[in-house]
Amino acid sequence: MQNAPNNNTPHEDLLQAAQAVRENAYAPYSNFQVGAAILAADGQIYVGCNVENAAYPAGQCAESSAISAMVAGGSLEIRQICIVKKGGGRVAPCGGCRQKLNEFAAADVPIFVQGEDGDLQSYTLGELLPVAFGKENLETDK
Repeated sequence: MQNAPNNNTPHEDLLQAAQAVRENAYAPYSNFQVGAAILAADGQIYVGCNVENAAYPAGQCAESSAISAMVAGGSLEIRQICIVKKGGGRVAPCGGCRQKLNEFAAADVPIFVQGEDGDLQSYTLGELLPVAFGKENLETDK
């Protein structure tokens, strides 16, 4: 079993998994290839890549694909996520994916992002989605 993850460094296999799945991204329109790897509470790594569609809103982001794989695998809690893209510069989850991550991750969950230039950035979900709306907002007192 791998060492327990912390908020400063990604799980040792997470970055490599995101880089590998990025190569499978289907991005013929934007050429913006993204891969995502999630370390779930069950210790498994789930991956996803972006899949574009000629009708742009019908596509799916890498983070969303990885979340779907995690849920299909039977896990519902994210411990870490790593997102990588082709080319240099920064990348971060879009607003919709930030909300989707919030469904399965706590505010202190680290999100590692990297371009091909190797510059690894780290944020928490709470930094990227402050004052988030989540499950707890739907709970009612009885």
